Formats: sequence, C-alpha cells, structure tokens
Amino acid sequence: MIEDQALLKPASLGDLELKNRVIMAPMTRNRADNKGNEPTDLHVKYYTQRAGSGLIITEGSQISKAAEGYINTPGIYTEGQVKAWRKVTQSVQENNGKIFLQLWHCGRISHPKFHDGEKPLAPSAVNPNTQAYTPDGFEDTVEPQAMNIADIKQTVVDFKHAAENAKKAGFDGVEIHSSNGYLIHQFFNKNANLRTDDYGGNIQNRARFFFEVLEAISEVWPENRIGVRLNPSLNNAFGITATEETIPTFDYIVEKLNAYNLAYVHLSEPFTDVSEIDYLEPNIAKHYRPIYKGNIIINAGFDQKSGNKVINEGNADMVSFAKLFISNPDLPERFEKNVSTAKWDEDTFYTSGAKGYTDYPRYDPKKNKAENS
Repeated sequence: MIEDQALLKPASLGDLELKNRVIMAPMTRNRADNKGNEPTDLHVKYYTQRAGSGLIITEGSQISKAAEGYINTPGIYTEGQVKAWRKVTQSVQENNGKIFLQLWHCGRISHPKFHDGEKPLAPSAVNPNTQAYTPDGFEDTVEPQAMNIADIKQTVVDFKHAAENAKKAGFDGVEIHSSNGYLIHQFFNKNANLRTDDYGGNIQNRARFFFEVLEAISEVWPENRIGVRLNPSLNNAFGITATEETIPTFDYIVEKLNAYNLAYVHLSEPFTDVSEIDYLEPNIAKHYRPIYKGNIIINAGFDQKSGNKVINEGNADMVSFAKLFISNPDLPERFEKNVSTAKWDEDTFYTSGAKGYTDYPRYDPKKNKAENS
C-alpha cells in the first residue's frame, strides 16, 4: 500500500492553493467547433470530469488565426471563443477545480490550408518535414514564411491579447506553450532559426522572442499566475533536431526565469531515448532542479509510483499526467484509493464526439480492484 503520497499533498502556486500535486497536462484532442474554433459543451463536461486534479492545464489554444495548425482546436482570440471557454472555467471552478489556459502558436507546424493558401509563419523559411492535421487528414508541411520584425511584434501583441481574453474567460492563469516544436521552440532551435538579426544567432537572441512574450503577458497577469512549458531534450520529433547548443539554450532560459515570480516551469522528460547522445540531458527533472528555484512540474511517462518518487526525491514539486488523465477522469481519487487505472484508447485521441473523450467511467469498486497492496 502506498501511504503518505507526495502527489496528494496540497501545493501553492503563489497565492493559488492546489488541493493536490496531480496536474492534468495539456493535450490536443481536436473536439472544438470546426467553424469558429470554439469549445463546446463536450469541453465543459470533459474538463469538469477532471476537476479533482490539483490544476488543469487546457489543451493548446491558438492566440490568433495565424497561429492555427491543426483542425478542430480551440482558440482564444474571438469573443465567441471567450464566451465558450467561460462555460468551461465556471463549471470547473464550481466543482472546486483550478484551470490554466495554454497559449499556443503552431508556427511552421501548420499548412497553407489554415491560412487562405498563404504559407504559415516561422522564424526562418525551413520546412520541419513533418505533418500537420488538416481538414483532409495529415498532410506534409511546407516551407514556411520567415517572419519579418513586424510579424514578430504583432505576434507578441497577439499573445498579450490572448492572455487578456483568458482573463475575461475566467481562467485562473495561463501557460505559455514554448515547447514541442511549436513557434517559440522554433526560435530556440538553431536548425529552425537561421536568423541573423536580434532574434537569431546566439542563444540570447534566439530566446529574445520568448522573453518578449513573457514580458507582454506579465502586463496582463501577475507573474505568479503564469506558467511556462519547455521540452529541453526533444529530438527528432515535431520537426526539431537537437544540437550541441540545445541544453545550453535551455539552461540559459531556465536560469533567467529565476528573475520572474512564475507560477511554475513545466518541463518534459525526453520523449525518446537520448542516453547515447552526449549533448542531450536524459534526466530533465534532476538536471533542472538545482538551476530553477521556483515550482517545477515534470511530465512524460510518469505513473503513481514514479510520480511520488520524483517529488519525494526533491526533483519536482508536481507531476503532470496526460494519457492517464484521458482514461481516468478521477485520477487523483484512484491514486488515493490505490486502485487500478483504466487503459486509454489511442484510436480516439484525435477524433470527434464523446467516444474516448467524456465516456471513460469513474472508479467503480464493484469492477475495479485494489493494487499496490
């Protein structure tokens, strides 16, 4: 029997009190309205079912039409989207939950079909050679349009406007999606960012856009209601190929984030085996715990046992769960009772409708058995 679980202890994000350290990770589920990119009543039910988590971080929500890269993903740039998200936040909070909105710009992980035939924007005109999920299925990406300075400044404004809309929609805070090969991560990566101006070249310049976004959002939200998502050892995924400057870049970013009173830094362990790559870090939580002085949320591949372990060892303060939260809407309760967790159905991750979204049952003592005993 697992007793005195670190995952189930309360935590604080600045002035925000969380009832446990079981965090719902942001996950794209492609259930938004396909006309206005608005959340629906299914979103209300889906997130409310998971209000037992210490904090819900929503799926990435595009900050503008230019930020779009996948079908049926919600936005936060129109009044209709704000109104629809407000239904979600009200329901989650009425059920004693806390919820942050993840602010998202796909950058080059997109397709001209989302942009009236125009190329998607990116730091440089470098095709990520991956696929975007379009109305006609998964299609190969194209060479993007390199952003000019006006594009960069407008995108910072778009992030700020989206942060303002998130506040109007009633969220408890926001997370900046600076991870997984999307726009901000593209600026970090020297294979994706070939610029020779103030936004490219050395590490400080490649991080400049991110910190301008953070500063703009800090004008809207208190710093302790802002989280940041980073994936330092991402390699050969989402169009990103790591280099010898990858870890030094993230070391610089994370160290600099100590100057801000953020709610948390949300880090991912490697998605693939990087143990044989000498310039990548195979243990992200352990590496960044001495560097970052604030709250660390760690993600990727954790379960009840390993989640408790990483907190007890002092390498993270909270753990975010993705697939386990898809199939277990009552995940913290299952951890508390030490009962088995349900398996997820990958075939319904990115489909439409309730199947595989809101139809996973809660724990039933007549059907589920105890474990870890």
